[in-house]
Amino acid sequence: MSQRYWLGCAAALGILAVCGTAASAQDAKEWPNKTVRLIVNFGPGGTTDNAMRPFAERLSKSLGQQFIIENRGGASGALGIEAVVKSPPDGYTYTVTPSLSLVILPHLRKLTYDPFKDLMPVSQFTEGTLVVAVHPSLPVKSIAELVAFGKQNPGKLVWGTAGVGTYGHIVSQAFKLTADIDILHVPYRGGGESLADFLAGVFHIHADPNTMPHITAGKAKLLAVLDKERRPDFPDAPVLKEVYPELDFVLWFAVAAPVGTPPAIVQKFSQELNKIARDPELKALLFKVAATPNPGTPGEMTALMRKDYDRFGALIRKLDIKAE
Repeated sequence: MSQRYWLGCAAALGILAVCGTAASAQDAKEWPNKTVRLIVNFGPGGTTDNAMRPFAERLSKSLGQQFIIENRGGASGALGIEAVVKSPPDGYTYTVTPSLSLVILPHLRKLTYDPFKDLMPVSQFTEGTLVVAVHPSLPVKSIAELVAFGKQNPGKLVWGTAGVGTYGHIVSQAFKLTADIDILHVPYRGGGESLADFLAGVFHIHADPNTMPHITAGKAKLLAVLDKERRPDFPDAPVLKEVYPELDFVLWFAVAAPVGTPPAIVQKFSQELNKIARDPELKALLFKVAATPNPGTPGEMTALMRKDYDRFGALIRKLDIKAE
């Protein structure tokens, strides 16, 4: 075929690319022009739900359309993400998920989605403070006393979590191995359900950030936090890595879209989350539920996913954690 033919094809492809870019930009300019669905992949009352609700309220006000939360718990967050992956990639359906469903769960069970192939990262939007909290009925006031109690009472300590493969589950098993004590793990369908039973005294230890308001109210005792530093409202509670350096975990929450969502819309959404995260009132509100706004770009979220995916894969193999 002639050189003129190939030059013509190249020119046509260039025009199509320009048209596609222009259409994407136009989509972003008009977005959103209808209700946006935020599918939280754990139930109401959990930390993911608590962290996103104030963002959703502010998104609705700033962008002029309703951002509604749909809770779809189950399978440690997999069911909610599956629903998003199957949704049209039109910029109106997103998953709101703790990082565990992206970087831990794929190591534990066969999933219908690949977090790196089937989702487009929008932004990390919040970090959460995991805790080692005990029910007031347990006669301990520190990590050292908790370990001593566990050694003196083998088989009696019970640690409830939001489900298999959650950070609470990983922390419980890592703590059990590191402290060399016997702890029974009891998984629930979400942090809201596990919290209710913890407060009722059904089990002894809870790690979910949604425990924090009840610690403040005196309904639970805080022994340690898993965060970058100590909390100013509980300065005597150590960061767990001060006691056991290898137990250094940071929980984060993210928004992601079905693959194929227009990149310009993803970028606009990410930028809006960043703006909202700078609101001092939002920061104070989230602090009460052990969360901190900490957004970023889609590229930064992708890098964070890969880093934690590799790290937790190695840890899960070391702990020999399997889906129960």
